[in-house]
Amino acid sequence: MLTFHSTEWGRNGNRHGGWWEAKEISHREWLGGYECAEVIATSTILRKEIQHIYKIPDYKLSEIPNGIYMGKIGKEVDRGKVKQNYGIHPFLPVVLFTGRMSYQKGPDMLVEAAAKVLKKRDAGFVLIGEGEMRSKCENRAHELGIKDSFRFLGYAPDNTVRDWFNACDLVCVPSRNEPFGIVVLEAWDAKKPVVASEAVALVDNFRTGVVAYKNPKSIAWCLNYVLEGLDHNKMGEKGYSLLKKRYNWKNIAEETILVYENVTKGT
Repeated sequence: MLTFHSTEWGRNGNRHGGWWEAKEISHREWLGGYECAEVIATSTILRKEIQHIYKIPDYKLSEIPNGIYMGKIGKEVDRGKVKQNYGIHPFLPVVLFTGRMSYQKGPDMLVEAAAKVLKKRDAGFVLIGEGEMRSKCENRAHELGIKDSFRFLGYAPDNTVRDWFNACDLVCVPSRNEPFGIVVLEAWDAKKPVVASEAVALVDNFRTGVVAYKNPKSIAWCLNYVLEGLDHNKMGEKGYSLLKKRYNWKNIAEETILVYENVTKGT
């Protein structure tokens, strides 16, 4: 049995790495899929990805999602105070990005989208995470004249991340490649709407969030759409209901046991 949570191709932002480490990892991923009796993928997008890259036959593939413990993120916070602690007006809407600052995760597209959003309305952007694109994103925000609207927090402890999930107004997941998107579940646990790129399979468009094309113009349109309806949209609450129903560990464990039982019966 082998469970894929991502591929080397996806982690490189939908690109094959030419260096030896990337080639070795890709070979081991292929070999594992070839040798094992069953492969589990965490999403439909990832299932199609590994079928395409490694030619794993459909009969060997199962799809079981990731999950989180309910209440891991969601909690009561003084949203205005959290914002004020970082020099942000307590009533200013804030867009949160949290994850690796890498090409795969698309923080650069969020910076470009923010410039378009800020031409229409005032907003704050909080980016949590480290990676090779952090300095590029900071420099680009400065070039665009929007650095004051950003807070680049770098690596942050869990309690800070949790505070921001609950203090923000929406969560943006602008990934170029996203095999699952655990951050979406974390946003839903805090009952926050999500703007995600089409690389994220979890979001039910205009119900639990809004899905953007993988470009800044589309991401900006979706951010504006959600920001305009913050007072009345129920996307975060619908996401929370879906999280409770579909992405709880009890259901995931039962599905996984069933796959193992079916495989052992066939041996």
